Amino acid sequence: MEKTQLRLGCVVMAAGNASRFGENKLAREFGGKPLIRRALEAVPADAFTQVVVVTQYPEAAVLAAEFGFLPIENTHPEWGVSHTIQLGLAALSGCDGILFQVADQPLLRRETAAKAAALFRCNPDRIVALSHGGVRGNPCLFPARFFPELMALTGDRGGSGVIRRHPEALLLLETAEEELWDVDTPQALAALERGQMPPEPGH
Repeated sequence: MEKTQLRLGCVVMAAGNASRFGENKLAREFGGKPLIRRALEAVPADAFTQVVVVTQYPEAAVLAAEFGFLPIENTHPEWGVSHTIQLGLAALSGCDGILFQVADQPLLRRETAAKAAALFRCNPDRIVALSHGGVRGNPCLFPARFFPELMALTGDRGGSGVIRRHPEALLLLETAEEELWDVDTPQALAALERGQMPPEPGH
C-alpha cells in the first residue's frame, strides 16, 4: 500500500483515575493551560484520518469536540488502560495504524508526534515509538497487524507487553528527553513547573 493511502488514527488516552495523583490531574494547569488542553494541542490532526479522545471526564469530552475530535466515554475506567485502548481501537478499526497518546506528557510537541506519523508511513509494518537515549517512551504507533493483540489486553496493561513480544518490529524515534516526561504525581508536576526532571519520569 502506498504510504499516502494509509489511514492513520490517533487515540488520546484521557480516562485514567489518576489514583497516584489524588485528583483529576488533566484539569491541573501547566504553563497556564490544563494538561488535557496541552495534550490535544500536541495532536497533529492533519496527520490522521480521525482522532478520538477516550475519557471519563465530561469537560475533556467537551474540549475534544471543540478540537474537532471524537469524544468516547469510558464508563469503566476501573477496568484499566486496556479498556481505554479497546474503546479507541473499536472506533478506529478501519485504520492501517493507530497512534496511542497519553494525556499527561505536557512537554510533548505536535511536531514530534507528526514525525512519528511520518516515520510510520515510511515503515507501515513497524511499531513506531518515541525514545530518548534508546529508551522507549510514549506515544507509540501500532500497525493493524497488532490490533488483535491490543484488543486482547486485560486490566491495567497497555501496549508495552505487545512491544516486548515483538522487539524486531520496534522502530524508535529519538527525541528530547523532556518530551517523554509524564506527571503521575503532584510532585512530578511541581518538578516540571520548576524546569526539573520529575522524580518518576514515565517511559
